[in-house]
Amino acid sequence: MKTQVLVVDDHAQARNTICKILESEERYEVIGVVEGGLQAIEFVERRLPDLILMDIEMPEMNGFEATKHIKERYPFVKIVLVTASDDMLNLLEALKYGAQGYLFKNLNQSTWLKYLDCLLNEEAPLSRELAYEILKEVQITKRKEILTVHHLTSREQDILYEVARGLTNKEIALRYEISEYTVKNHLKNILQKLQVHNRVQLTRYAMEQGII
Repeated sequence: MKTQVLVVDDHAQARNTICKILESEERYEVIGVVEGGLQAIEFVERRLPDLILMDIEMPEMNGFEATKHIKERYPFVKIVLVTASDDMLNLLEALKYGAQGYLFKNLNQSTWLKYLDCLLNEEAPLSRELAYEILKEVQITKRKEILTVHHLTSREQDILYEVARGLTNKEIALRYEISEYTVKNHLKNILQKLQVHNRVQLTRYAMEQGII
């Protein structure tokens, strides 16, 4: 039997993306798409889904409140809260309100489906490998967002990451098949853009920002 899913999100693009992910697998069937928490509660009262994928930030009633209402009356319905934020405090809130899971919108399709499969198969809890994969994707996305703000090029981002990992200019040059002179020029630009003065400060910045 297919897993029947209700998608709850106030953004049309997000709803469409989630539906496409689910519809790529025959084992999932989207039986409803609504825009808010109140509508989700009304839908569940008419037709019980097996799984609800629900956004957190929504007008009128957010995902936490809607989850609480639904779980109080229908505890067997599985709910996964979905968010664009990488604030891990939301994960604790999701569990507190009764949700079974928590997904980031920026994860790739295969990770989404692996996560949902683990969640729905109660005999196969979320593996350590999948948890690491999710965390790694979130960290990579966060690193790119932070560095983009400072207008670092893709190559400068790579070199910053390698410097913060402790690689020398020679090692970086060999890794990316460029000259040490080019590495030094990139490093000079990075220091200027981030307003730090040396490699030590650059490494500290990278650690504080969660880049490494």
